[in-house]
Amino acid sequence: MFYPAAASRRRSRGRAEPFSVVRFRSIGNDDGLAESKPRTTQHHLGGRAGRCVCTPAPMDYAKRLTRVSRQRQPSAIRRLMPYMSEPGMISLGGGLPNASLFPFTGVSVRLADTTLDLSPGQVADALQYSATPGLPSLLGWLRRLQADRHGVAVDADDGAARSICVTGGSQEAFSKAVEMLVEPTGAILVDDPCYSGVLAFLRPYGCQIVGVRTDHDGVDPDDLDRQLSSWAGPRPKPGVLYTNPTASNPTGATLSVARRHALYDVAEAHDLIILEDDPYYFLHPDQDALPSLLSLDRSNRVIRFDSFSKVLSSGLRVGFATGPSPLIERMNLHTQASNLHTSGLSQALVAALFDHWGLAGFRAHLARCARFYTSQRDALLAAADRHLAGLADWSAPQAGMFLWIRVRRDGIDDTRDLIERKALSAKVLFVPGQAFSAAADRPSAHLRASYSTASPADMDLAMRRLADLIRDE
Repeated sequence: MFYPAAASRRRSRGRAEPFSVVRFRSIGNDDGLAESKPRTTQHHLGGRAGRCVCTPAPMDYAKRLTRVSRQRQPSAIRRLMPYMSEPGMISLGGGLPNASLFPFTGVSVRLADTTLDLSPGQVADALQYSATPGLPSLLGWLRRLQADRHGVAVDADDGAARSICVTGGSQEAFSKAVEMLVEPTGAILVDDPCYSGVLAFLRPYGCQIVGVRTDHDGVDPDDLDRQLSSWAGPRPKPGVLYTNPTASNPTGATLSVARRHALYDVAEAHDLIILEDDPYYFLHPDQDALPSLLSLDRSNRVIRFDSFSKVLSSGLRVGFATGPSPLIERMNLHTQASNLHTSGLSQALVAALFDHWGLAGFRAHLARCARFYTSQRDALLAAADRHLAGLADWSAPQAGMFLWIRVRRDGIDDTRDLIERKALSAKVLFVPGQAFSAAADRPSAHLRASYSTASPADMDLAMRRLADLIRDE
């Protein structure tokens, strides 16, 4: 398959080259919604994997919004928040509770090597209502992080091409993006198999879920192009692709570098917006060799979801979305109408950790995480080799938490009963592959095994029990 102009858009690696960064300014259309018109400036950026930025055609984001999203309006109360801190301002407008009545006067968190004490100002910010996009202290670090990891400039000024908002994990970011971009009467493209949390949101939402084939190299751009080129369904042709490109859940597959370029080319040719959900990216031991789709985004059509759940704390519920400013601003309106903002205390703790570590300390922590999960993966692979040879197939994941196993036993074309009833009785837990099928209730001979928390000894015992169950079928 040939993807338009792909070869001419590659950048050489390992050296800085001049390129055009597209910056957008918002203009009002008849509905008061933002469209984007580019203005081009010249920059240099040190070479990282596959970086390519060039001047695109303008994108009309307003026409992509759902009926509900188009009707979202800024909160009259939230609009006052930037003015409350101005010197001399007397606020009788906001409904902020009086902080003198809060029982908490300080926050300290112990790390392995020190204790983090939030300053009185940080505590005050953390405990009070705050701006929907996120605490400024955390947003500053996130902008630096995206520049460091993806070479993407995310500016704080109103005319920036891209913006960031803090979310309650990447799951919340996904749900807000879908509400913004996909009508319940429309369709969305997803990896197949797909993360079950995404399917749990989409199925009752009502839109058509269109699975795109995946294998050990990730989602297949040829299948995506074929489906879109021959689209003849009763619903409108999908305009949004959801993909989990690095150490995906459930398959553990990492989208190859060649496919990342090809996938973006197909998305651009068919004018898709890409929802790049990458919560396992921070666990990959060779992140610099993997160009994110955001880093390849020459026409500002990628909304990237990142999460600290896998590397800092899943209970803090802190993630962030990076993408075209008009769309991130619209996501903020959806947040204003639901949960107002992500937990201020969670945001303050993450910001304080970055203040202590800096980006270098965060990278060192990611390296420790990658080494741990690589060791866990190797233990599970060794156990599978010992007990499942001849009974099942699998591909070794590059990173992440999951091993995707296909049972080869005659007569087992669906693992649901095997896993949900028999394995449970044998005191071992897996997830049947059917739970991740884009098509509801489609049988699957696969199962997902997680190696994140079990000890090597327990993983060995689990594989032995699974082998016994397969033989007994």
